Amino acid sequence: MAGHSKYKNIMHRKGRADAVRSKLFSKLSRDITVAAKGGMPDPALNPRLRLAINNAKAESLPKDVIQRAINKAAGGDVDTMEEVRYEGRGPGGVGIIVEALTDNRNRAASNIGTAFKKNGGALSEMNSVAFMWDKVGRIHYPAEAGSEDAVMEAAIEAGAQDVESDLVKPDIYEDAPGHVIWTAFEDLNEVAEALSKILGDAKSTAIVWKPQSQVPVTGEAVGTLMKLLDALDAEDDVSAVFSNEDISDEDMATYGG
Repeated sequence: MAGHSKYKNIMHRKGRADAVRSKLFSKLSRDITVAAKGGMPDPALNPRLRLAINNAKAESLPKDVIQRAINKAAGGDVDTMEEVRYEGRGPGGVGIIVEALTDNRNRAASNIGTAFKKNGGALSEMNSVAFMWDKVGRIHYPAEAGSEDAVMEAAIEAGAQDVESDLVKPDIYEDAPGHVIWTAFEDLNEVAEALSKILGDAKSTAIVWKPQSQVPVTGEAVGTLMKLLDALDAEDDVSAVFSNEDISDEDMATYGG
């Protein structure tokens, strides 16, 4: 993740969004409830729930909040939630994929569409963006999990596809350096389990959309794009936002807000 890699700007946005802790906690709790409802309420028997809990713990979600989210699903006290994907273009032609978890598809579509329209973007047809991306597993470990060689060795042993390490001191764009371990979509749970036995708990584990190429963005378009991505992140129904911009450190510092 050195230089102006495709992950630096994602992490920068995440750091800004996480400043609103109540909203973050709400999304994490909802992920746990949906995962528990979709399978067994026991994380030992439900891989998706186990990942949701691990991600929540990494963001310091209190144990009692985690348990209440599980109990909510077990007690049937939860609205019917639907996973929906939206695709669009941002300033400079940047591709954007938005994943939503909502109990009202019409509300989600309206709010997400408005966020695009007000910030220099536009929604597009399904698969108009995603066909140039790969859906894969991503596991993020902090730098202290081990050296680049040690993490690479652990990843190979666990069956991962690739590792990207950035162990330099964090700058103004990154919330922390560390290791990003990539897996095939279908192998994420198995690889995450194997790695946890070697490296301990990951900072985050998720299924993500990884772009096959990036779109350079410069000048004032950087600021407009960041506003769009922040607006999408702020929507209650949105669970994740992925984009393929390539922005230099200088332009991010000048125009990124």
